[in-house]
Formats: sequence, C-alpha cells, structure tokens
Amino acid sequence: MQNKKERTIDYMLRTTWLAVNKMYNEEAAKFDTTMATGFTLLSIDKENGTPSTSLGPIMGMEATSLSRILKRMEELGLIERKPNPNDGRGVLIHLTEFGKEKRKDAKERVLVFNETVRAHVSEEKLKHFYEVSDTINELISNKKIYTKETI
Repeated sequence: MQNKKERTIDYMLRTTWLAVNKMYNEEAAKFDTTMATGFTLLSIDKENGTPSTSLGPIMGMEATSLSRILKRMEELGLIERKPNPNDGRGVLIHLTEFGKEKRKDAKERVLVFNETVRAHVSEEKLKHFYEVSDTINELISNKKIYTKETI
C-alpha cells in the first residue's frame, strides 16, 4: 500500500471501490448471485418495470455488459421482458416474484453497509464525502479534467 503522502485521489477511489466491490460480491455469493445482479435488481422499478434502454444509463454500464446480465437474470427467473405499452418498439424489464424477493436481499445488504458506515463516520464527514464525490462527477461529466488548460 502507498504511504499516506503518496496517496492520490484516484488511488483512494479505486482501492475503496475495489474493496466495496469485493465485499458485495462475497456477500452476493452467499445468495448464489453477483453484485452486478443485485445492483440491477435495485435499479429496476419494482412496480412498473424499467425500459431496457434506461437501465444502462441508470447503472452507468455499457449496453453489451448489461445485455449479458439481463440475459442471465432472465434465465434465473429474476426478470421478464414485456412490450412497453408507451413505445411499441421498446421493452420493459419487470421483476418476477422471485426477482422481488432477491431485490429485498440486495437492498438489505446495501442498507447494512450504509448503516455501518454511518455508525463510524460523522454526518459532517459524510456530507463532505458527498460534496467531493459530486464535484468529481461534475468535473468529469463536464469534461473539465483533461482540457488544454490542465495539460
């Protein structure tokens, strides 16, 4: 591990996310699933379904990766695809009853993670964490990182 003086922002983001990812995948394995499947279950509107074309942007995933996940989820009986009544060409992804059960499991794990972090980090520090995260996302989405002025 880098010493504290050498740590960079991207290093901390990357290693923290890898640790969270590993933790969620280990937990998901106890339910014979993956973090990606859990995240997808949580991203689908449990009452009305979600247009398949909206899921990628909601989750920040490429269509090809999402397509593989959805195919596997359909094989496992977690989701079903139905025609979108508002768009004849579109498809809505709906949770099956089994998918709704598994969604509850995923949501419970996310809540436990959040409650545990909140128990160990002050509200003020969390507020700053969210502010920093929002700023980083804004800088990236507005393409303000690698500009002529910064390079």
